[in-house]
Amino acid sequence: MRAIILAGGKGTRLRPFTTLIPKPLVPLGGRCSILEIVLIQLAKSGFTHVTLAVNHFSHLIMAYFGDGSRWGLKLDYSLEQEPLSTIGPLTLIPDLPDDFLVMNGDILCDLDYAAFIDAHLKRGADVTVSAYRRDVRIDFGVLEFDNRQCLKGFREKPVYEFDVSMGIYCISKRVIERLERGAPYGFDNLMLDGIRRRDDIWIRPFYGYWLDIGRPDDYEYADEHFAELSGRLGIGLTP
Repeated sequence: MRAIILAGGKGTRLRPFTTLIPKPLVPLGGRCSILEIVLIQLAKSGFTHVTLAVNHFSHLIMAYFGDGSRWGLKLDYSLEQEPLSTIGPLTLIPDLPDDFLVMNGDILCDLDYAAFIDAHLKRGADVTVSAYRRDVRIDFGVLEFDNRQCLKGFREKPVYEFDVSMGIYCISKRVIERLERGAPYGFDNLMLDGIRRRDDIWIRPFYGYWLDIGRPDDYEYADEHFAELSGRLGIGLTP
């Protein structure tokens, strides 16, 4: 099974942690990098070939991970000369299989990756997106008023629920073959164009553990609680 990991971002949300090192190499609990955890999980799930799409600090990432043999993987790299957003980098990879896993390089979760891609294959979807229910708290009193500016409702610090993309997808090669090679193209474009074309974009809700380490608060939590999280993530690190 093949996985493409998007590891080319500048990690601006994680500054100052990412001032001197790329986001995929930011350590957790003083033990290992974020991307190392993902590679361990993919290897345990039966993935054998992983491509890292790199740009920012690419030389550091390539030097650290090498050929992937430490994790029992074939690891290679696709280098962007300029930022291509989240989907554009896939157009530079010449040997894509018919269907493959794509994920951001800053995700911590206990998703069963093998089961996820197997479900995608059985469905035959163009794109399968893993989704997570996220609460968003508004730290203000929310006013509702009519066109005469008369108050009609009030909610104090309401909490809204949204189903958000986890940054983990399965994609059919036929979707990528439609795109211009080497042109910037984002996940948002993929979703909106897919709706317009009536592609089969399958949303699979996930109810396990998920954390977006690109957010400073989430990174600090994961770093502080790494000892307990490592077991949940199934990476088998000893104290």
